[in-house]
Amino acid sequence: MIWPAEDLWQALVAWQPGLTVEVLPQIDSTNTELMRRARAGQNEPVLLVAEAQTAGRGRLGRPWHGQAGDALTFSLGLPLMPHDWSGLSLAVGVSLAQSLDPDGALGLRLKWPNDVWVAQPGTPSGWGKLAGVLIETALTAHATPEQPRYCVVGVGINIAPPQDVGLSTEPLGLQQLWAEATAPRTLALVALPLLKALLAFERAGFAPWQPLFNARDALRDRVVTLSDGRTGTARGADFDGALCVDTAQGRERITSAEVSVRPQ
Repeated sequence: MIWPAEDLWQALVAWQPGLTVEVLPQIDSTNTELMRRARAGQNEPVLLVAEAQTAGRGRLGRPWHGQAGDALTFSLGLPLMPHDWSGLSLAVGVSLAQSLDPDGALGLRLKWPNDVWVAQPGTPSGWGKLAGVLIETALTAHATPEQPRYCVVGVGINIAPPQDVGLSTEPLGLQQLWAEATAPRTLALVALPLLKALLAFERAGFAPWQPLFNARDALRDRVVTLSDGRTGTARGADFDGALCVDTAQGRERITSAEVSVRPQ
């Protein structure tokens, strides 16, 4: 594959001085690699792209494997120091959806807290999963509470139509929505807006992203089942990115550390 690495670097470094772009033919996980570097004291901003991942990870340790050409897998790492980290994965999801589907014609929606879905009538769940986000942070070398953490934002986007491997939400490939989609083309669309989104989040937090997330919220006004078996109606993301759910016990604010939420 031919990657627009030079063009991407010129665009990205104008917003984040010192940033480098690396494209590797294969690695275990781009997130794992950048976290390894951060723990070893390498905290430079970098966009790390892998044509294939052998041990990619999603939320809660779920595997995400990408074969060359079938998926776009990359991680963007840089020091960040927002006032509040809450809602960052939602802001990243908004950035991806806006880059890939700016006018909403493709039907991209956001499933709290870190997936990009598309309605797929006729499938068991009614949805197809297009992309996922994994965010990890590490203390920078000799860091204090007043200094930035190294933030690694991992993104996996299905490009070719993937095989259904028994997931609760059927996977979906971007080529099913945009026939000309390739991993390099997709990266060229999402990379710079994602960097800008992270820098904007550092300045202003989740508040500017809340209405944008709620406008694409896949769970909004739907009955959902919480991980403890209770059901309720999802009412969108709160000011700090918590999911508001109306249950029999009243409205509850759900954070990503507490539960997994799936539509009933």
